[in-house]
Amino acid sequence: MVRKLKYHEQKLLKKVDFINWEVDNNLHEVKVLRRYRIEKREDYTKYNKLSRNIRELAQKIRDLDEKHGFRAQSTTIFLEKLYSIGLIPTKLNLSLANEVNASTFCRRRLPTIMLKLRMAPSLKIATTFIEQGRILQ
Repeated sequence: MVRKLKYHEQKLLKKVDFINWEVDNNLHEVKVLRRYRIEKREDYTKYNKLSRNIRELAQKIRDLDEKHGFRAQSTTIFLEKLYSIGLIPTKLNLSLANEVNASTFCRRRLPTIMLKLRMAPSLKIATTFIEQGRILQ
């Protein structure tokens, strides 16, 4: 039998989730954070949640009846939205929405786009340009 927690122990453990550990996916997460030079880990978790929501929505649209007009309409709207944001390369197929992950959001960050457009020689320099205010977001 476990003893009852003291008041200060309850306060400390109030915000701890023992079911979902954030350390489980740590190795891959650290690689992505380093690769795209993301300082805040919360940004990566937000990108992960957004990409999961996109994949779930794509699955729900795919589960609809093919003959139904709403499926075709919602598919075109959804793919247009993802294409205009820059998360998918073409608007051809709904299966492209399943490939959206946190790295696709990281590729749309300003320092990465600056590197892609050769406005900065490295990601580190692009990040410092933005932090110093030389390039406005």
